[in-house]
Amino acid sequence: MSLTIKILIAMAAAIVLGVITHFVLGSEPAEGVRYVLEDLLANGLFLLIGKAFVASLKLLVVPLVFVSLVCGVGHLSDQSRLGFMSLKTILLYLVTTGIAITIALIVANVLNPGVGIETGSTAADFKAPAPTPLIDVLVNIFPSNPFKAFTEAAMLQVIVFAILLGMAIGRSGEYGKRIANTFTDWNEVMMNLVTIVMSFAPIGVFSLLFGLFARQGMGNIDEMIIYMLAVILTLALHAAIVYPTMLKVFTGLSPITFLKKMRPVQLFAFSTASSSATLPFTLETVEHKLGVNNRVASFAVPLGATINMDGTAIMQGVATVFIAQAFQLDMTLVDYLMVIMTAMLASIGTAGVPGVGLVTLAMVLQQVGLPVEGIALIIGVDRLLDMMRTAVNVTGDAMVSTVVAHTENAIDREKFNQ
Repeated sequence: MSLTIKILIAMAAAIVLGVITHFVLGSEPAEGVRYVLEDLLANGLFLLIGKAFVASLKLLVVPLVFVSLVCGVGHLSDQSRLGFMSLKTILLYLVTTGIAITIALIVANVLNPGVGIETGSTAADFKAPAPTPLIDVLVNIFPSNPFKAFTEAAMLQVIVFAILLGMAIGRSGEYGKRIANTFTDWNEVMMNLVTIVMSFAPIGVFSLLFGLFARQGMGNIDEMIIYMLAVILTLALHAAIVYPTMLKVFTGLSPITFLKKMRPVQLFAFSTASSSATLPFTLETVEHKLGVNNRVASFAVPLGATINMDGTAIMQGVATVFIAQAFQLDMTLVDYLMVIMTAMLASIGTAGVPGVGLVTLAMVLQQVGLPVEGIALIIGVDRLLDMMRTAVNVTGDAMVSTVVAHTENAIDREKFNQ
């Protein structure tokens, strides 16, 4: 049985059993039944397994990205190409994010998800964290202490340090070659470690989703159905039309083959709701299944997990229109343009962890003068949507990596088509 099927079965079983458990717990069962389902399983065994699995993945992220990127840049024969490759990658990520939020605003204005919504007194309970100023975001890209960047998992700083070290290795002659070969060996070891951890993915996925649905159930879906449909429809359009079209136009490769090979990564991203936690699996798939050369994959995939938040941008676009309509506030064309620009900038430096979209949404709302308290209206269903948009994010990371690799003649088309 393939890993995809195992993960799919684990997801389905966890959701069904989790929702049933939530229903049983809500019907005031006997104390012994509640203890077993809630304390022993949902908040005990499966919570432990799920958190341990995610922690194991996060353990791999920094060393895997660092080793892989140093390896890729260190073996780059023409380092002058690194600047062009970086520019193409960043521009493609920004373009896909801009397209994503534009589609989201159009769909939201067609479906009008916030019309007739009662804001309620609970909206005032939400306290938005202060957004980080853009100048600080840009300054924080550059590390002052690489060891601090490693311990805090500051991915942009790790990427910058890895690129600088890789460039130094590439320019150090025989000394550099010896170090580069060492990093090549370490890269193979890290990839094998990813394979070992991913063999436990079905167990981790089941534990994560069972605990989530046992505690939260399906949320207040009945009240937010149009909002959810708007977000899901836009995510589907972006993943099934925009990405495949860009892939076909720029590379001529089969979008169907691409989506088939990305399916396990998408399912895993859905279960963890974290681009960072999924990063080792994404990197392995991009290199070994899509045929992208390490020198491109090691840069584009980690960078995408940090700055490419198309799914989050979609949520922000729909949520902005939803909140404006719920509070019966009109938005001008300038406001819509400001939403697009702010959401694109907010994605830079945003951590790829669950729920971070709500923090950046606060920044978007403040820029266009909408009440930040409105975020409380969507919190109940955001976790489920967060899982879906993470699957879109990792798909975008892989698509951009493949396109950039094609432009750099760094893709094994035979491996892609296998």
